[in-house]
Amino acid sequence: PSDMAVAMMALDASVETVRADGSRRNIALDALYRAPGRTPHIDTVLDKGELIAAVVLPPPPGGVHVYRKVRDRASYAFALVSVAAILRPDGSGRIALGGVAHKPWHSAAADAALPQGAAAVMSVLLQGAAPTAQNAFKLALAERTLASILQDVRAEA
Repeated sequence: PSDMAVAMMALDASVETVRADGSRRNIALDALYRAPGRTPHIDTVLDKGELIAAVVLPPPPGGVHVYRKVRDRASYAFALVSVAAILRPDGSGRIALGGVAHKPWHSAAADAALPQGAAAVMSVLLQGAAPTAQNAFKLALAERTLASILQDVRAEA
C-alpha cells in the first residue's frame, strides 16, 4: 500500500538488489511484485536473503508531476485509491494507480489513451478488473481522481 511505490511506478523506477552471495541485479519496479496466486505470503520476486540496496530513478521526465491520495481518514491512512501522474503539454504522459491491486498498477497502453481523457485511460488500465461488492467503488473513484487531476493540470496551464 506504499504511496512511494505508486509514484516510483509512474517515474519508471527500478531497484538494485544484493543477493546473499553478493551478486547484484536490477529489477524494474513493475517486475518486482508477484501476483498472489497460490503463495499470497510471497509479495516480491526477491530471493531468500536478497535485499533492496537502491532505488534507481531515470532522469525526471518533463511535464507536470502529480500525486493524489484518496483515503477514509485525514492522516496516516492507506489510500483507498491513489494516482501518480506525469502529464506533458502535448497530452501524453504516464499514470500509475495505488490501492486497486496487489502492486502499483500501470499500463503503457493506458498511458497512450491519456489524450482521450480519464475514462479512456481507466477503460484500458482497469480492463479485466474483477472487483468484489466491497471494493467495486474503487473503479469509479480511480477514474474520478484521474479526471480531477487532468482538470486541475489543464486549468493551471
